[in-house]
Amino acid sequence: MAPGKPELSMTVLMTPEMANFSGNIHGGTLLKYMDQVAYACASRYSGSYVVTISVDQVVFREPVHVGELVTFLASVNYTGRSSMEVGIKVITENTYERSMRHTNSSFFTMVAVDENQQPTEVPALTLDTYDRKRRFHQAKLRRQLREELKDRYENIHASKFAEEDNEQ
Repeated sequence: MAPGKPELSMTVLMTPEMANFSGNIHGGTLLKYMDQVAYACASRYSGSYVVTISVDQVVFREPVHVGELVTFLASVNYTGRSSMEVGIKVITENTYERSMRHTNSSFFTMVAVDENQQPTEVPALTLDTYDRKRRFHQAKLRRQLREELKDRYENIHASKFAEEDNEQ
């Protein structure tokens, strides 16, 4: 099966029920939309149902306010055998001021699964532009960092102190 388009965008109006008492949109609301956009992007690209495996480097650069338009720009940056990294850039627009700003960024790792919820292969990413090559290389480095971090966490859990904590 040929891959679908590796980019996707979605724009949402931020409404009062999404906000806290100071009028800032809840971070969890933005994360929910980012997860939905990552799903849509990875699913369309792979032609499969996908699940979220990890969320990395969620950066909340500036608050988002009620009444602003928020555009989620997603891109499949990397493909493995069954996994994909989806990068998401969030652009917030104040329509009254005619201003735009980059308010959030994140990286989602999604895995394609079959009808039995088992990992299934995804099409290789075509690296036909400078930006796709750059994103792929950077995503590969982030993948290596995730593996190193996973190993470090496993060492922490296997440490003598972890054993003592379990005894108490």
